[in-house]
Amino acid sequence: MSLRIGLSLPQLGEHVDTVAVREFAVAAEELGFASLWVQEHLFYPEANESVYGGRHTTSVHPAYRSVFGATELMAFVAACTRTVSIGSSILVAGYHRPVELAQRLATLDVLSGGRLVAGLGAGWSDEEHAQMDVDPRTRGRRMSELVEAVRACWGPDPVQFDGDFFTIPRSAVRPKPVQTPHPPLLSGLRSAAGLTRTAALFDIWNPSSGTPEALLDQLDTMAGMRPEGMSPVRLFLRSYLQRPTDAVGSGGQGITGVENDIRTALVTGAEQLIVELNFWDEMRSSADWVAAPSRLAPLLEKADELSAQLATADAP
Repeated sequence: MSLRIGLSLPQLGEHVDTVAVREFAVAAEELGFASLWVQEHLFYPEANESVYGGRHTTSVHPAYRSVFGATELMAFVAACTRTVSIGSSILVAGYHRPVELAQRLATLDVLSGGRLVAGLGAGWSDEEHAQMDVDPRTRGRRMSELVEAVRACWGPDPVQFDGDFFTIPRSAVRPKPVQTPHPPLLSGLRSAAGLTRTAALFDIWNPSSGTPEALLDQLDTMAGMRPEGMSPVRLFLRSYLQRPTDAVGSGGQGITGVENDIRTALVTGAEQLIVELNFWDEMRSSADWVAAPSRLAPLLEKADELSAQLATADAP
């Protein structure tokens, strides 16, 4: 299986506009990138006290001062494109309730013709959870129940669900997604509890860093916890042209770093590598975003080249 390359959409910063999003998405699809991705944040607290994304700091990247809404951005891009997959990496589970989220995501899947990948995570911002009246100490258990409830909403009517956090009365919940039994569910969880949740509930794992040895070990761990009858967890890796705050992990050295992550993706059997551009200093204007897919097109050739080299090395 060849490695496919996806790109994060223009989403963060005051310079992102309609032209940037539309032209970026259209160019990426025409050049052969496999997928386009969004993330989710709500606002930028000036006195943030939460540890930012596992990076041992409370200093949040200033790009987050302006963030396009995730599902709205996906809907716009679905209308601008025809074949490229559109995914969330990730939506924060604590900012949603099951019927609302099931309807939004099913609508996206229908309107895009079955191109949605639905990524969900636990999030890190206590300030943003407070805005949604959610206790962040419950976010892991609440996310597990949310996924179960959303999957129930996507199943046959009538839908009924009773849990610790959510109750859905006997109801018709529509539309249903085009993809069956549901759009692929993606997780970026890395903790021991997160790996357990991923193995139990998700189809794709999307970590943002790790050595090949560590990633393969974690995949083996999840394989041992996977419920009988479920397909193995698929792997999508994430790469950064520039890290938000520090050099944790790989992929923080521009194009060269991403090429190193392509090698890791191939060695670990990943299906896709998602390249994050929103923190790259070279994205300063709408025009920079419009030009970015062409600038990154050589990554597609590099993935094919390294894949061929690996296949040759493995041949008897």
